[in-house]
Amino acid sequence: MNKLLRKLVQSSYLDVFGALLILGVCVSRDFHETIYRKGQIEFGTPISQLWEVVLSGAFPLGIVSIVGAIFSVLSTRLIGKQKNIGNIIGVLTTISSGTIDYMFGNHSAVLTYPLTFFIMVFAVNKWRSKDSKIRDRDLLYYLILGGGMVLGFCLVYLGAYWLGGKTEHSFLIIVSVVFGLSIGGNVCSALKYEETWFSWVLYNLVQLIKNLMQLNIANVVKYIFYLFNATITLFDWKRNRDVQPA
Repeated sequence: MNKLLRKLVQSSYLDVFGALLILGVCVSRDFHETIYRKGQIEFGTPISQLWEVVLSGAFPLGIVSIVGAIFSVLSTRLIGKQKNIGNIIGVLTTISSGTIDYMFGNHSAVLTYPLTFFIMVFAVNKWRSKDSKIRDRDLLYYLILGGGMVLGFCLVYLGAYWLGGKTEHSFLIIVSVVFGLSIGGNVCSALKYEETWFSWVLYNLVQLIKNLMQLNIANVVKYIFYLFNATITLFDWKRNRDVQPA
């Protein structure tokens, strides 16, 4: 069982499957036809007219989002493999994700994503250390998770009412929980806690439930994959611990 877990986590085929899955579900829902023009999101721009529309000043939001999502899943897979290149890609995808999230009405992204950016930069530098090894959970682990959740709610609500955008409580609560889990998950990942992937299991479960309620089938498929990946990586880190250098 332990060998199977490590093979799945380290599998390049699963990387390709994840990337193709994201691409497939996005294209099947015509998300590549989404643009951002004059402060508004517009859907259904024919692909044959997309280049012309971009030249006229529109931003190809759908295509950029798809590329960002593909690199995000690759970053996640590489971090699971304990490869620092995953953290480096995560730094870049944080920039694109924050910009896109802002365009979709989450104006608190101005406050939340810079924090994620600095956490990812911290992870890159931390993983470069020779003594960076998977560690057991301790009191600091729980403090990070609790602090991340509190900080998530504070920043999301502060950003929403200070910077504008969507202010519905149901929306802000979901965004706060998701962001709070991601803060704790990213910090624990930087410190290589063996339980770090438990945060991502919860994160993806919340996202899966949210998209099921919204009947967003494309995202449902995506988060099922993310949930599967987080679960197998959680058990791999706990049972097999550090990847031995070749």
